Amino acid sequence: MFRGLTIGEFAQLTHLSVRTLRRYHESGLLEPASVDPASGYRYYTAEQIPAAQVIHRLRELDVPLADVAKILATEDAAERADLAGGHLRRLEEELARTRAAVVSLRRLLRPDDGGLDVELRSVAARTVAAVEGVVDHDEVLSWYGEAMAELDAAVAGLPRLGPPGGRYANEVFTGGRGAVLVHRPVADPPVRGRVRPVHLPPAELAVVVHCGPHDDIDVTYGRLGAWVVDHALVVDGPVHETYLVGPRDDPDPATWRTEIGWPVFRLASSP
Repeated sequence: MFRGLTIGEFAQLTHLSVRTLRRYHESGLLEPASVDPASGYRYYTAEQIPAAQVIHRLRELDVPLADVAKILATEDAAERADLAGGHLRRLEEELARTRAAVVSLRRLLRPDDGGLDVELRSVAARTVAAVEGVVDHDEVLSWYGEAMAELDAAVAGLPRLGPPGGRYANEVFTGGRGAVLVHRPVADPPVRGRVRPVHLPPAELAVVVHCGPHDDIDVTYGRLGAWVVDHALVVDGPVHETYLVGPRDDPDPATWRTEIGWPVFRLASSP
C-alpha cells in the first residue's frame, strides 16, 4: 500500500531539511498527509510541495509563524494576497531604509572629493502657489508627495516661472515636527483645495546642488553645514530646497538635482 513520500524524500524534493519539516509539523504549519501509528514515520504527498515552499519563503522573509498560518488558512486568493502583500511592503520599506543607510555610510567613509561648490545667493521676494502644513519628520516624504500632486493639479496649464521647491523649518529636524511648505512658482497662483498664494520673503542663501537620489542627501546637508560654520556664516531661518530635476522630470534617480539653500548672514568679523 502506497503511503506517500517519506520525510527524507519530501525534504529532498522541497530542498528543506528534515529538521525544518519536523518544526513545521510541530507548529501546525504543515502536517504530514499521514503518520504511521506504529513507527511515527511521517509521510507527505506531492501536492504538499508548493505549500511547503510557500511556508519556507514566508519564513525566509521573517513573517511570524502566526501570520504564516493565517495566510495558509485563508481560502480567498485576494485576501491571501493582501495578507502577504502587507508583509512584503514592510520588507520593501526596510530594504529602502537599509539601502539609504548603506549609501550614506559609503559616502561618509570616502575621503572628501575636493569640497563643495557653494554659491552665496540673494533670492528676491516672490509669491508662489503653495501648500503648507505642520508635519512630523517621519511623515515629510509622504506629505510632500501628496502636497506636490495637489499642486501639480492646481497649477496645470499656468505659465511656470521656475522649478518647484520646499521650505523646512528648523524644528522639523531639531524637534521632529515643524512647519513645511512646498511650492511652485507660477503666474497668478490659484486658490484650490489646500493650494494658496504664499508670499516668500527675500533670503540670503548658501546654496549647493545635491546630485542623485536622496538616500544620502543628509551627507550633503552635513557638508554644507560644515562649510557654513567654516566661513563664519550663521543660520537664520528655514532650509530651502529647489528641485531642479526630480522624479516628476525623470524616473532615473541618477539624473536628479536638488539645490539646498541654507539661510545665512555674514558675521561682521568674517572676511
